[in-house]
This record gives sequence, structure tokens and C-alpha cells, in this order.
Amino acid sequence: MVNVFVVLSGVGDRGCKVFNGATPLEVAKTKNLDYFASNGNGGYFYPINEHVAPENDEAIMALLGTDPQTQHYGRGAVEAYAVGIGFKKGYLALRTNFSTVEKEIVLDKRTGRSLTSKEAEEFARSLNENIKLEFPFVFKPTFSHRGILMFKGNFSDNITNVDLSYKKIGKFGVSGYGDKNKLSSAKPLDPESNTRKSAKIVNDFVKQSQDILSKHPLNEKRKKNYLLAANVVVPRDAGVSLPVLNKNKGWGAIVSSPLEKGFAALSGMKIIDYNYPEIKNHDIYDTLYKGIKVTVKHAIKQIQEGEFKNYFIHFREFDIAGKDNRPKEKVKMIEFLDGTLFKFLRKNNRDLNLVITSDHSTPCDLRANGVDPVPLIHFGKGKQDGIQRFTEHECFEGHYKKMYGKEVMHKVGFL
Repeated sequence: MVNVFVVLSGVGDRGCKVFNGATPLEVAKTKNLDYFASNGNGGYFYPINEHVAPENDEAIMALLGTDPQTQHYGRGAVEAYAVGIGFKKGYLALRTNFSTVEKEIVLDKRTGRSLTSKEAEEFARSLNENIKLEFPFVFKPTFSHRGILMFKGNFSDNITNVDLSYKKIGKFGVSGYGDKNKLSSAKPLDPESNTRKSAKIVNDFVKQSQDILSKHPLNEKRKKNYLLAANVVVPRDAGVSLPVLNKNKGWGAIVSSPLEKGFAALSGMKIIDYNYPEIKNHDIYDTLYKGIKVTVKHAIKQIQEGEFKNYFIHFREFDIAGKDNRPKEKVKMIEFLDGTLFKFLRKNNRDLNLVITSDHSTPCDLRANGVDPVPLIHFGKGKQDGIQRFTEHECFEGHYKKMYGKEVMHKVGFL
């Protein structure tokens, strides 16, 4: 038997006005997903609990079988580890965004999702060459507006986020808090000198990034082309150590983003590398659809070759569509996967143990991660409920009642 765990990050939604109150999963035409739902079992879970809108890191950690509430880490450390920039315990690593600000007001925290890979690399080169700080640092762009910032030395991660749309509660960033339109500064959360030093170096980097990027000729070119300027780097989710995850041995992981790569590797999975497309124009959705196609092709090839008995396949593109309030894009993505990956799995369903779910919901009207229950279907263990489709409402009536993210792999028999 082969176990296949497919995660459509952020696919869950609420009723959308453009669909007269239906969700993208309800609107999408999905004969293959319908097959798995009608011949399997549905259910739902909360990533952490009923009250927390988790960031992606807590959500994916829980889904891989480790309770985030038992861990002490920061997301930045996991992503720094994943991208291979030499993270060591004590180094201060942060997830970052290229953002657009004007008079300390954040006009767009993602620069309109319009940065190409080459533009991000050019901006990063200028920052690495021209920012002068007390301690050595590395800044690395990852995808679109995203990047990783790492300071080498001995630091504290007990500082606030510069990005106020994520509030730090304990060690975790929680979505949907604060004045997201205000450019803030990192503040120490304890009186220790090391913590004050950590906040200061982050703020020094942000200030210098704004000085350098606001005068960068590439931003002048972008403005002439009616594109937002990427004129500051905004960090969040500081970390100085890695979490210790429960091990999932014997799994191959087909994942594209640093966050999921980091958590999959830390959980004992083997990362099956492939080349996700670079962003070559200012329409990120062109790249996202190419990325889905590449991921599907790679996943099918790996399952056919059968090197592993367990496959973890993650698609991040739905989360982006949710945060951009583009429910029609979610529908297109769902239908594409239904006609490709899920069609293949249906044709090869003998001895298949399949779970299709998300790590969290990203309602389009919220434009952020939500507290909503996450739908799930499980095919391969007989039929014990009456659901016929993979939708939020049907899964809520399914066999698996009110689970939490950390329980999912155990309940479906993956662990």
C-alpha cells in the first residue's frame, strides 16, 4: 500500500459573494475528488485550536504530527535552515517581505506580488553589498517578495515583529492582529542586553534597507512602469533555534517553499528536489500555474517510480489566491488538480491510502489565515459516512469529527 498525503494550503474558504455564498470547493467541478469523497470518509480539524488563526509554520508543524505548543522556535530559523545559508543555534533568523511604504505607512506588504526573481536578486545584492552593521549577516530572497535575513552571532529572538499584521504570542506569530498599515520597529520583550542588541540590529537593517532601496534605480524603473516600489524589507518571526519534531521516517516530500521544506526535513522526510519556475514577469499567477503543473508532473513521476511507500505533496498556491481575494483562481487551481493529479490517483487507486486536506484555511474575504475548521477526505479505509464531495460543509458532517492538526496523521493511520 502507498500512502499519499496531499496538502492544498489555504484551500478552505467561506461563502464568496462572487459565487452567491458558495465556496470555491463547492463551485469547482471535481469528478475525481468527488469519487474519493463518495468512496471515502470526510472530516475536519482545527490546526491548533478553535481560537487561533495560525501562521503557516504552526499549521504545517501540527499537520506533520508535532504539537507546536510544545516547541520553542521561530519561523525564521526553520526557513534559514531550509535554504542552506548556514544557520546555527544562536544566529538570529527572520522571515522577510519586500514591501512598499510611503511616509511610514505600508501601502502593500507584498509589493503587489509583482517582483520578478531577477529583481529580487538585484535588490538583495545591493543590500548585502551596502548595508553596514556590527555583525555579519546574510539576506537571501526566496520567492516573489519573500526572503530570509540571518545575523551571525549570539542573539535573542524575544523581540516583536516589525510586520504588525502578525502578532507574536509566546514564540508564535498569529495572523490577523495589529495595525498592518503601519511600519513598526522591533522591540525587546525582556530587559536583557542581548535582547536589546537583537532588536537594535534588526531595526538598523530595516532603516538601511529603506535608505538603499528607496534610491535604487530599479525602483525608479518600476515606478515608470506603474509598478509599486520595493522600498523596504520588513522582518517577522525571529528565531535562534530549530524545533525538535516527531519523526516521519520513510516519507518522500514533494514541496516547493522553504517553510515546508524545512519542516518536512526536520520531521525526517526526504526532500525530493525539483525546479519550481522562476518569476519572469510581473504576473505571479502565470508562475503559480506553471508551478502547479511542474509539481504535479514531478509528483506523478515519483509515485510511479515507487522509491517510497509514503509521499507528502504540498501545494502553496491556494494560500496565495486566498490572501489576494481571488476565489476564481482557487476554482481554476482545484479543477486543474482534479483533472491531473487526482485523475492519476483515481486510475491507480489499488492499494492507495490517500488523504487530501489543507494545513489551514485562507478565506478570500479575510485575505488571511482563518480560525475556520479545515476540511479533509480520507480514501482507502472503506466507507463510514455519507459525504459525496470534498467541500467544507460536507466534510463537517463526515466520519472524522473535530480533530486537531497534531492528531490527523495518527487518526488516518499514517503514523
